[in-house]
Amino acid sequence: MMNGTLVSEFLILGFSEMPHLQVPLFLSFLCLYMAAISGNLLIMVTISASPSLHTPMYFFLVNLAMVDILCTSTILPKLLDSMVGQRTISYGGCMTQLFFFTWSLGAELLLFSAMAYDRFVAICCPLHYSAWMGPRVCVFLAGLVWAISLTNTSVNSSLVLRLPFCSSNVIEHFFCEIPPLLKLSCAPTQLNEAMAFAADVFLAVGNFSVIILSYGCIVASILKIRSAEGKRRAFSTCSAHLIVVSMYYSTVIYTYIRPSSSYSLNKDKVVSVIYTSVAPTLNPLIYTLRNKDVKVALRRLLSCC
Repeated sequence: MMNGTLVSEFLILGFSEMPHLQVPLFLSFLCLYMAAISGNLLIMVTISASPSLHTPMYFFLVNLAMVDILCTSTILPKLLDSMVGQRTISYGGCMTQLFFFTWSLGAELLLFSAMAYDRFVAICCPLHYSAWMGPRVCVFLAGLVWAISLTNTSVNSSLVLRLPFCSSNVIEHFFCEIPPLLKLSCAPTQLNEAMAFAADVFLAVGNFSVIILSYGCIVASILKIRSAEGKRRAFSTCSAHLIVVSMYYSTVIYTYIRPSSSYSLNKDKVVSVIYTSVAPTLNPLIYTLRNKDVKVALRRLLSCC
């Protein structure tokens, strides 16, 4: 079972080093999963059922909700199962989890940039908004987001598939992610690390730089607004996005931009919880439920049920 590619399953340690916290952790992750699924589904239904919300900003929010559902559904069900049942995962299941998680991770990072571009055009170039952010442009940008993230996960997942695992099959994490898997390989992983580093530079550092540049222009435009109410509303739509983006990008960069040899069990678990569980749960609250238009549409939808 431990000889090269004959490894048929992996043992996921999860949070086994904290047996006294298993019940609270199980309940916490169960609540996070239920909140993430119900919150993101509610946002998708509300936006889809409300013609007044059929704008580019909410179009990207629907895509973000889809990504968050994909991310949490890839990670949390297996984590919950491992807490009450078997802590093993098949080789195929592990690679499948790695593929879909990396896909959702890349798509989320790219969507943040698309959302920042939408806010940039809306605030800095309002007269060109309808032309620059028309339906075709939005569909093209969304398609680009999913295609680029799919290409990224296909390359990195295929490189992991080529690795033999012979030293151990124990994953020091709560799901199958690139850094802990590279530690288990008995073959050189320099190519894998280089590709993961390149993907992180492009998807995380590159996109984060674009977002910061966009928001620099947005802030400069907001400061020119004479109305105090106008400034407040503009800042409120930007501040929430920046908070989540900063939290999400910092954790992803921390995880993927380092060599696998520096992987730390406890620190990386905490960091990973943020972008696999906490962020997808908070996104509906931060991006939409604080929005007056969404609240009105949500009340209208619930009153019809």
